[in-house]
Amino acid sequence: MKDLIGIKELSRAQIEEILNTAKAFKEVLQRDIKKVPTLRGKTAINLFFEPSTRTRTSFELAEKRLSLDVLNFSVPTSAVVKGETLYDTLKTIEAYNVDYIVIRHSSSGAAKFIADHTEASVINAGDGINEHPTQALLDAFSILEIKGRIDGLKIAIVGDILHSRVARSNYYLLSKFDTEIRFVGPPTFLPSHPPENVKVYYRLRDGIKDADVIIMLRIQLERQKSGFIPSLKEYYHFWGLKKEDLSFVRDDAILMHPGPMNRGVEVSTEVVNDPRAIILKQVTNGIATRMAVIYLLRRS
Repeated sequence: MKDLIGIKELSRAQIEEILNTAKAFKEVLQRDIKKVPTLRGKTAINLFFEPSTRTRTSFELAEKRLSLDVLNFSVPTSAVVKGETLYDTLKTIEAYNVDYIVIRHSSSGAAKFIADHTEASVINAGDGINEHPTQALLDAFSILEIKGRIDGLKIAIVGDILHSRVARSNYYLLSKFDTEIRFVGPPTFLPSHPPENVKVYYRLRDGIKDADVIIMLRIQLERQKSGFIPSLKEYYHFWGLKKEDLSFVRDDAILMHPGPMNRGVEVSTEVVNDPRAIILKQVTNGIATRMAVIYLLRRS
């Protein structure tokens, strides 16, 4: 494939190839010398129109570990603030003969638009409420690393599923495996017509009971109008994962969060510090997973 725009179009075999490649790169990252010369002479540009900590730094490290030349595009200091269109920005970048474009944008479909208008390999780092494919891949890699399998697991996705591109990409990925997928949250944060292969729960403790994996989501305040919940305080009371809720969770369950976390909204500090929480492991695994994606999209 030339691009990675979403999980939806990937086959299970392609996903497994990415995860197996990520495992090999994870071993590389544990060496004293963490760089490989695989893509020396190639150039990547990180085109982020939305704020990011984990995704942007993870991609930059992944690119540098593969020996790519890296350029980070800063929107506030670019011609975008003067009214330059996305197409003209792309054509300017393309004139530099770049090989990879990693894009995050607030508009759903922006990554597909870029991919359709350039010869460079495009990786979607999040487009609106559409998809965030590398987050789903690193989540799957983290689950596989700890559980040893994805098939047969009960996985609860909790929170603002309606506005979450992370939830959407995770759903597409998990649907390609033999998993029990649960959507857990208030009715206003769940799709009005959930997929047939999803179990829906409106009570937190019902949804997380006996789950093998719990993926907590951030409320996407920037992608919604008011009125979805009465208040953040009330949301935390009913839907925030707290220490006392962990008694309903399997002893060997893993607790995940794509970040950024809002402590006291969707998770408590006690949950973050619980030994079953693998949130920082997800961050670490993001580098190896994104190295795998970049490597497998390499141009001849």
